[in-house]
Amino acid sequence: MDYVAELMQGFAVLMQPDILPYLIGGYLIGTFFGAVPGLTSMLAIALLLPLTYSLDVTAALVACAGIFMAGMCSGSITATTINIPGAPASMMTAIEGYPMQQRGEGAKALGHAALASMIGGALGAVLLMVVAPLATDAALLIRTPGKFALIAFALIVIVISQRGAISKGLVATTLGVMIATVGIDVMQPVTRFTFGTAVLMQGIDIMPLVIGAFAISELLVQAENKSARTVDADDVKASPIRRRDFIPPLSEVREIGVYRYVKTAIIGYAVGVLPGAGGSMAAFVAYAESMRSSRHPEKYGKGSVEGIAAAEGANNAMCSGAFVPMLSFGIPGDPTTAIVLGVLVINGLQPGPQFLDSQIALVAPMFMALFVSALILVPLTLYLLGPYFVRIVSIRRDILYASIAVIALVGCYVATYSMFQMGLALVFGILAYFLRRHGYPVACLLLGFVLGPSLEEYCRRSLSISDGSPLIFLTSPDSLFFLALTAVFYYFMVIRKPQARQHA
Repeated sequence: MDYVAELMQGFAVLMQPDILPYLIGGYLIGTFFGAVPGLTSMLAIALLLPLTYSLDVTAALVACAGIFMAGMCSGSITATTINIPGAPASMMTAIEGYPMQQRGEGAKALGHAALASMIGGALGAVLLMVVAPLATDAALLIRTPGKFALIAFALIVIVISQRGAISKGLVATTLGVMIATVGIDVMQPVTRFTFGTAVLMQGIDIMPLVIGAFAISELLVQAENKSARTVDADDVKASPIRRRDFIPPLSEVREIGVYRYVKTAIIGYAVGVLPGAGGSMAAFVAYAESMRSSRHPEKYGKGSVEGIAAAEGANNAMCSGAFVPMLSFGIPGDPTTAIVLGVLVINGLQPGPQFLDSQIALVAPMFMALFVSALILVPLTLYLLGPYFVRIVSIRRDILYASIAVIALVGCYVATYSMFQMGLALVFGILAYFLRRHGYPVACLLLGFVLGPSLEEYCRRSLSISDGSPLIFLTSPDSLFFLALTAVFYYFMVIRKPQARQHA
């Protein structure tokens, strides 16, 4: 009962005049970043990270929630209008939305995407509020060896989820773990890998890595991409669009059915709970399941509203699911929640099994922000601004990316007043650029950096308990459970999948 009361209090805090503008502002920023190809909600939150030093932690978390939900939803805008997904999670939406745009039904496709995003996002937020305390209770049962096995499971799943690039994902993750070892040892007061440099004694901060790996590297990639051009507004506005065109016909909503909306939301939420899975995997799994169970699978790929509903409902529900492992275990569910974890760390907060019990007053407004963003802001924003969304892509890219570069570097400096930190952002940006050019996933780099210290700490603590015997990981029930779970995931994602393709 106290938990429900805290959630209601969180809603009251969210509605306060000094907090609500952060949700609305964050949502609008996330909408812009999610709709422009090459920009993502992850980049928007990365740029917000320096501001969290001066913002109240509740306001910062509310803004992050608005950016996250809006960025996931708005990727469908350019995916539908010009067949360029604004976010990776909108790739499946482009398959169905763009054919509808070519038939003159682009506004209706966006309406279906918004409705599915509203239902999926709202159900995901409700599931988050219900499941998060249960996950916290389960986390209390996990001891030191189990925590090591859990983090190892998360890192392995992150690596093997990189379809076709598992070895490169392993290299990027290992590199992130290595970078995290710079500074003071996690168990003893001695320095490591500082090369005699005093500024490295405090270690590598998460902010220059985030800004470098995602903002600076993206700018370098876009600068190199000769095909990236400013899209003329006439290319995305074939005919006048009225606001009522964005309202999906009731007959088509009934054809999709309540069951499909709920099922795809649950799929997206469940995929989000898996560390490293992300919105792209959630949309793909839900889309595939929707096609399998559809009465009209022949319509998929030709403009199916069922496909749009499945993909958008799942990737927005994933947003809430990704917070479960981050809040309960300190393990981000996707790269965006890894940056939100950075917001908490910057404010001196460390998620874990007892985090919700001690800090529920801080995160309850964020839970409610996810719910309000999905239920109210998604349909309201599309209805009011829908006719203008298609013009976002007409902004000149040179002005856009130059402005982002300045904001990123200045923000990195202002956060710490350190030229060294700003220099590190450039170094990591160049490093991430070359990694991306050769197909190495930079998300693995960030997640390896975030989880590396905990992996090392729990490994060394476990070995201390067992006097150096690694058998403790096989004799501890919780550790054995996660090791077995790792083997199951490895079998189905790496071994069985190639075999299935060969037989096909």
